[in-house]
Amino acid sequence: MTRAMGAAMRRIHVGNALSAFGLGFTVPYLYVYVAQVRGLGAMTAALVLAVFAVAALIVLPFAGRAIVRRGPLPVLLAALVTAALGALSLGLAGNATAVLLSAAALGAGQAVMQPALATMIVDCSTAETRSRAFAMQFFLQNLGLGVGGLIGGHLVDTTRVSSFTLLFAIEAAMFLLLVVVMATVRMPHSPRIADAPSASGKGSWKQLLGNRAMVQLCVLGFVLFFACYGQFESGLAAYGVEAAGISTSALGTALAANTMMIVVAQFAVLKFVERRRRSRVIAGVGLIWAVAWLAAGYAGLGHGSQEMATAAFVSTYALFGLGEAMLSPTVAPLVADLAPEGMAGQYNSAFALVKQLALAVGPAVGGPLGASLHGPYVVAFLLFSLGITVLALRLGRRLTVAQDQPWAAARTSRVVARGGAPAESVTA
Repeated sequence: MTRAMGAAMRRIHVGNALSAFGLGFTVPYLYVYVAQVRGLGAMTAALVLAVFAVAALIVLPFAGRAIVRRGPLPVLLAALVTAALGALSLGLAGNATAVLLSAAALGAGQAVMQPALATMIVDCSTAETRSRAFAMQFFLQNLGLGVGGLIGGHLVDTTRVSSFTLLFAIEAAMFLLLVVVMATVRMPHSPRIADAPSASGKGSWKQLLGNRAMVQLCVLGFVLFFACYGQFESGLAAYGVEAAGISTSALGTALAANTMMIVVAQFAVLKFVERRRRSRVIAGVGLIWAVAWLAAGYAGLGHGSQEMATAAFVSTYALFGLGEAMLSPTVAPLVADLAPEGMAGQYNSAFALVKQLALAVGPAVGGPLGASLHGPYVVAFLLFSLGITVLALRLGRRLTVAQDQPWAAARTSRVVARGGAPAESVTA
């Protein structure tokens, strides 16, 4: 990595931390703010959460093409300004129309930030450093969300609208501060993996859909996000309360255990996964999450003591966190390495779109199922986790050595460059 790439990467990581910190300030309190503090009712609050998802689904198909044509930095700056205006107006909105329009602006800006920042990471990293860069991004995002949520919780007062206005103003200020930080980034362009598929029809969705490995990764990504992230605050939480008798404080402990596992284990896990085949790492995550669902099954269906049920439920969230820590240096770099030259923005946006779809469908399916059909809920998502393993192993058959084992391909390239014989295939 060159000095210019390293300097740009540091600013990008600062940007990730700031954006996550700003979101952590407000996301946990949106429902309370709209339904109770503004007195607009539960229906409007639910619509606000739905608007976030709909706005993301609308803008992401266009975001990829904009990133390819204009570059990730201008798109990121436009998204940050849009999100800042949305956050500030949401804090000042007093009626349902203003709240929904503000939420749409905030949701659209927030959605576009993800593929833009991911593409900047791709452009500022090499095949050897990309996994560590995405691991750092995920670490800082979780740390920022956690710290932001903790501080925001001490600032809000449901009896004072002004406390929430302050909260959204701080979020807007974080986005504008990030505009200042990112506007000074000088973006280098890193070399691409030699055997990535060649581009035909730059920016074309048809070309992307013709990449069978990318299509398989998108299917796998949908199941990943549907079976894990889509259940955290909906189906799994409802199951814990209804089937396992988990208290709200214990649910908070479980969510904290998830974040703590990610923060503590991220770089220890990185040393393990960065020398393994990416497809097999993802397959291993499916097995870990299957164990997590078994723990959830024991919590709600095992008829043990309440203490044991709570411990098992907290363990479920911790195991999910371990799987997330394994995925962060694996999936995002794989999306980048499947993209042809100049198409990283399109591929990142497509994968972000798949993620948003899963996060929209996951709660809608898992919420009612987890609250009422406890046994079928656990069995269904246990099978989804095992399905992750199967899909990952099938994906591995379509990946080249450079895509599945970039460290091995890089070592071979160095040997050949020095005039030696190519290294033998490495398996893990």
